[in-house]
Amino acid sequence: MATVGISATGETNGTQPTTTVDVLIIGAGPAGIMAAAWMARMGLKTRIIDKRNTKVFCGQADGLNARSLEMLDSLGFGDRAWKEANHMIEVCTKRRPHSKTLECRMLTLKPYRYVYGRSDRVPDTPVGLSRLQQSTLHQGRIERFFLDNIKKYSNDTIKVERGVLPESLEIDQSKVEDQNAYPVTVKLRFLTEEEAAPRQLGGSKVSDGLFRSNLFQEADEDALIRQTYGRAGTGETVHAKYVIGCDGARSWTRTTLGFELEGEATDMIWGVMDIIPFTDFPDIRCRCAIHSATHGSLMIIPRENNLVRLYIQLVEVKPDASGRADRTKITPDFIFNAAKKIIDPYKIDYEVCDWWTAYQIGQRVGTNFDAHQRVFLAGDAVHTHSPKAGQGMNISMQDCYNLGWKLGLVCRGIAQPNILKTYQSERRRIARDLIDFDNRFARLFSGRPAKDILDAEGVSMDEFKEAFVQGNMFACGLSVNYGPSNLVLKPGNAEDQGDGSAVAPPSVAMSEADFSRKQALATGIPVGMRFNSFQVLNQSSAQPWQFQQRLPADGRFRVVLFAGNIHSAQQKERIESFCAKLDAPGSFLHRSISGGDGGVCDGLHSVVEILTIHSAKRWDTELLRDFPEVLHPFRKATGWSYDKVYVDDVSYHEGFGDAYKNYGVDKERGCVVIVRPDQYVAWVGELEDFDEVQAYFEGCLVLKDYKNGVASSPVAVSSPEGPVATNGISMPVR
Repeated sequence: MATVGISATGETNGTQPTTTVDVLIIGAGPAGIMAAAWMARMGLKTRIIDKRNTKVFCGQADGLNARSLEMLDSLGFGDRAWKEANHMIEVCTKRRPHSKTLECRMLTLKPYRYVYGRSDRVPDTPVGLSRLQQSTLHQGRIERFFLDNIKKYSNDTIKVERGVLPESLEIDQSKVEDQNAYPVTVKLRFLTEEEAAPRQLGGSKVSDGLFRSNLFQEADEDALIRQTYGRAGTGETVHAKYVIGCDGARSWTRTTLGFELEGEATDMIWGVMDIIPFTDFPDIRCRCAIHSATHGSLMIIPRENNLVRLYIQLVEVKPDASGRADRTKITPDFIFNAAKKIIDPYKIDYEVCDWWTAYQIGQRVGTNFDAHQRVFLAGDAVHTHSPKAGQGMNISMQDCYNLGWKLGLVCRGIAQPNILKTYQSERRRIARDLIDFDNRFARLFSGRPAKDILDAEGVSMDEFKEAFVQGNMFACGLSVNYGPSNLVLKPGNAEDQGDGSAVAPPSVAMSEADFSRKQALATGIPVGMRFNSFQVLNQSSAQPWQFQQRLPADGRFRVVLFAGNIHSAQQKERIESFCAKLDAPGSFLHRSISGGDGGVCDGLHSVVEILTIHSAKRWDTELLRDFPEVLHPFRKATGWSYDKVYVDDVSYHEGFGDAYKNYGVDKERGCVVIVRPDQYVAWVGELEDFDEVQAYFEGCLVLKDYKNGVASSPVAVSSPEGPVATNGISMPVR
């Protein structure tokens, strides 16, 4: 019988259940459930825990930028978000002439009919950047879509375990290089329903988010853990291959690892309210920013179901010398009275307030995004900023959209472990760009408007408009451009184009001149950026598709063959030569077959899918006659693959996508593009550059070895560091 006793901390010692998982996710917010969605897709044994007893039902984040909507679509539920969301279409800049009641600067969706003079209008999402536009929908609905998706793809094996808190985390550094080991040990504690319930701190009957606010929240993990001591069945030990900390701005995971957030808090304090307003303000259903010379700024964000979110600057609340603000003032009535002063001479009132909170603007970036490529941090755990630009939920989800497929492929033995280094290099650079953007955005909204052209201290209307237009690309999530690594083949210094951390270099050395020549083959498909979407038709059925929809988040790389004019004898010869190399026994395509070990699909295209877009007339083209079999492989169970060859031609009902023109590809000669599982472009080249395609996959995947053209398992050779596979990948000692 186990000996039971009380430790010096008051903990009950004894036998606790012990489990093993591939991935443990700490935190079930947007970042955490994005990670869980990838793990469900990749077939990994995963647990996701959260200390709170319930998901979000109101409030919190509400903005979905264009890139996030594309990501949700790739996961299979973008249509649900699109149908329920409020779409942001147009932005108009306006300024009211100076008066004793109000001097303001405005961003809105249509011209003001009353007192405002000057008007400039621009699309909210720049035209042509994406087929989807920025939208608003509250976080709770988005989380519901994720949870349904996770249930579907995990066969209901991955569920958010609520009221569960990590107590300790240890990394066995002697095991971090062993891909079969479980080097991370996390002890968990189980809370009661009462302990796990978020406290309502604002003294109001209306739901508030103050328990997450940097004005109110205090770390309560230690106190909650102490309350579990002495209760039977409140502990568990988990051994994990990988841990992802998505536990917010006061991240327990980050603190336990000894990492910090670098940056500073400002003296700007804002309140937030979700209300159904009664007002004579003409554009309450438009995105607006109103800036008063004396009362601060107000941002209006229209929401679903007639809700409107108000971001209200609280100029009467100032932090003291210690950086603390007088929190007793901050109530819904106080916040709303500030809004009424800013919007005057218009009137505003409400009966229904769905949610409210307050926060102090702080802009910080984590010093590290991972520990030993075994414990990773994402979302608010590694970057904090103001919410007005609508980037919090978006950047957090995009962090784990970047990490999830890498972790999944490495954990399944399909990709080389060194690709995990690119997570920090790529995403920490984006986090720093985010903070720079947020600094400018917050200053523009919180600074005093200029009275005239001689007012150097105020923010001018021209400056405001220019910054908004320039920042819109970033705000849409479409300006991300990843630097060189073994996942992105481009020239330049990888550390300079990343966050300064080391990554595996590109497997193909490339000069700036070589890169420019290759990039000119597809000017609309920039290497390092996400693959844009234009309409193409399925060759066999004539069904129109947005091509991005043929790049679902299933963990596969894609080689996109722009086959050009396949009716040209010279071009057909080039295609056949490329396909012969592609179908050779030693090619990456045959050596990367997953073998039906739990992936989303099996067979020839199970790790790298080949997609073709040609430019000839569809009616004059036949799939089986004009295309080599490797482009549409045959399986006895499913027949020919009719979903892999597309054409840039006119749809009966949807018009002409003109994909070749929009992608900047020559319609005669075409080109080849490698696309990562997260839809980012890894390489562009000629059909004759097959060796570079082969080198790319040799540099990032674990490929099977071949002897005399026959597949075999990787052969280990001796090395001072231990057994090494023939392609250079460390093999575990068994």
